[in-house]
Amino acid sequence: MVVVGDGQGKVGWGYGKANEVPPSVQKATKQATRAMINVPLVEGSIPHQVWGRFGAASVTLIPAGAGTGIIAGQAVRAVCEACGIHDILTKSYGTNNPVTLVKATVEALSKLRTREEAAALRGLSVEELSA
Repeated sequence: MVVVGDGQGKVGWGYGKANEVPPSVQKATKQATRAMINVPLVEGSIPHQVWGRFGAASVTLIPAGAGTGIIAGQAVRAVCEACGIHDILTKSYGTNNPVTLVKATVEALSKLRTREEAAALRGLSVEELSA
């Protein structure tokens, strides 16, 4: 399994199988770059709390203040670092399988919306959304 990102809000994961390690990494990287998603970032963190689930893995991502760092396990940390998130709190529930945790984390990140996107979806202005 490979997680790739540009460090500026794009992240993707890929899984490759082959008889040897280098071809499987190459396949996984190719698949991951094709499946990249955009993640809205706000001052090095995420805009709001979000939950993600894949199989038996559940992940909660909570925005944190500047200087907090990435408080996460190994699999979730890899996704957050590749995406460019610097400050976040996370909690995982259920299985500790890294593959399902990565999939749950990417699913949670795909649910994120900025204030402008949420207002546009509801047909409101940002000021009306805040009221």
